[in-house]
Amino acid sequence: MEKDVIEVENLSIGYGDFVVLENLNFTVKEKEIFIILGGSGCGKSTILKHMIGLYPPLKGKILIEGFDMATADDESRKKFSRNFGVLYQSGALFSSLTLEENISLPLREFTGYSEAMISSIAKLKLSLVGLEGYEHFMPHEISGGMKKRAGLARALALDPEILFFDEPSAGLDPISSAQLDRLILDLRSKLSCTMVIVTHELDSIFAIGDRAIIIDKATRGIIEEGNPLQMREHSQNPWVREFLSRSAMKK
Repeated sequence: MEKDVIEVENLSIGYGDFVVLENLNFTVKEKEIFIILGGSGCGKSTILKHMIGLYPPLKGKILIEGFDMATADDESRKKFSRNFGVLYQSGALFSSLTLEENISLPLREFTGYSEAMISSIAKLKLSLVGLEGYEHFMPHEISGGMKKRAGLARALALDPEILFFDEPSAGLDPISSAQLDRLILDLRSKLSCTMVIVTHELDSIFAIGDRAIIIDKATRGIIEEGNPLQMREHSQNPWVREFLSRSAMKK
C-alpha cells in the first residue's frame, strides 16, 4: 500500500473572523491523482493555496512528507517548496520572457547550475510536455493549451515529487482539455509523482482521478470522499450523485 505523503488534519481556513471551511481531514497517497471538487465558491482553490503555503490557516495541520506547511516560518516554507510544483489556473507565465526563460527561473533561484545546464534542463522540460522547438516563443505567440503545458513544464523544472494543479482545464476547449488529461496521466506514469488537482471538469475527474473529496459550501466541509466513478454510481447522498452526473445529464 502506498504511503500518505500529504496529511491534512482538522484544518479550518478563512479570512479574519470569516470561516470558509472547517475541520477538514484527508490524506493524499504517494503517486495518487487526488481531486478536490465542489460547487462554485465552495473554497476548492482556497484549500490548495493553503496547502502550498500561500495563506496561513485558522487552525490545523498541513503535513507534506511530515513538514507542517501551516506552522513553518517563511524561510523554511520557501526552502521546502522546491519539493513540489504548482500549475496555476492561468499558467502564470511571465509575458516578457520566452518559454525557456520562464522555465529557467526556478532553476536559477534554487540551484547553482551553470547557464548551459539550466538551458538544457529547460529545453528538456518543454520537450516533456510536447513543446520541443518552442523554447524562444513568447507566451502571447502560443495558444491557451500550450500556455498551460508551458506552465506545467515550469512546475516540473525542479523535479518535484508532488504537483498541485489549480483548475488546469479552465478556458480550454474539449480537445485541448482531453490532451492535457492524457499528458497528466503520462507524466504520472513517467515521473511517479503525486498530483493534487482542483477542478470542476467532470470529464477530467473521471478520466484521471484516483480519489476525490467533495466540498460543500453549506456545511463548510467535506461531504464525501472516494473514487469519483464509484461515488457517482453508489453514493448514498443524492446531491453527490446528481453533482457527479451533470455531464451525463447533458448528453
